[in-house]
Amino acid sequence: MGKKRIIKKHGSGVDSSLRNRALSKLTRRKLVTGTLYVQATFNNTKLTLTDESGNAVLSSSSGALGFKGAKKGTPFAAAKVGEFIGEKAEQVGLKEVRVVVKGIGSGRESSIRAFSTKGINISGIRDVTPMPHNGPRPRKARRV
Repeated sequence: MGKKRIIKKHGSGVDSSLRNRALSKLTRRKLVTGTLYVQATFNNTKLTLTDESGNAVLSSSSGALGFKGAKKGTPFAAAKVGEFIGEKAEQVGLKEVRVVVKGIGSGRESSIRAFSTKGINISGIRDVTPMPHNGPRPRKARRV
């Protein structure tokens, strides 16, 4: 039958090989200010860091860090993504960032809190979650 494989799991919840691979792909140019876009859905949390002109520099999601299924949408996974993007932003030389939040997922706040622990100044937070202002067309009247 062959040898049995033993897979050791770490308590952090993040696959270390995926994390190291993503950390190795860093850009060469230095940034001072940028914009952090947080897209928090019920199933995942995505973070994208851009420069002043809107060009994407860094991005990651909870799925990219090795979380699977329902765990991708948790605040814990979002915090891990925030820490990860914070580390990468620190290596790029980022000092100040504006945050744009979109979506109603549970990882909205925890990802920003984890990102700010890396010593990067947050100048402002803007919420651009789409809100319906008139709603769908109502049903027609029932005829009896």
